[in-house]
Amino acid sequence: MLSPKKVKWRKHQKGKMRGTAIRGSKVIYGDYGLQALSCGYITNRQIEAARVAISRFAKKGGRLWIKIFPDKVLTRKPLEVRMGNGKGAPDSWVAVVKPGRVLFEVGGLDKVSSYEALNLAKYKLPVKTKIVSK
Repeated sequence: MLSPKKVKWRKHQKGKMRGTAIRGSKVIYGDYGLQALSCGYITNRQIEAARVAISRFAKKGGRLWIKIFPDKVLTRKPLEVRMGNGKGAPDSWVAVVKPGRVLFEVGGLDKVSSYEALNLAKYKLPVKTKIVSK
C-alpha cells in the first residue's frame, strides 16, 4: 500500500475540495489517461486495486503511471466511544482528487486495450472518471 515515509504532522484537518485541478490535468507520460470528473478522496487501497486491475489486463505489454499519491491521513474514533475527548487515531491514507485530475496513464498499448484496462480501473474508484488521450 502507498503511504508517506515521513510526515510533518500526524493528523490533518479536513479542508475543502473547491475548484478544479490545475496541476496534473493533462496526459504527459503515456498515450491514454483516466481523468476525474468529480472530487473526492481516493484511499491507498483503491489506488492499489485500480493498479492491479490495469497491470493484470496489460500483462507485460504496456507501461503504467500512477499520478496521485495518498499523502493526507484520515482519522477515526473507535466504535461506541462518546463524543469529545479529542481527535481520533490515524486510520487511512487518502489522495485528495479534484475534477480534471489525471489519475492513471497507460502507454505502449493499442487504443482498444488501453480503453479496456482503464475501464477496469474506473470501476474500482469512488469518483466519476473519463478516459482521455494525449
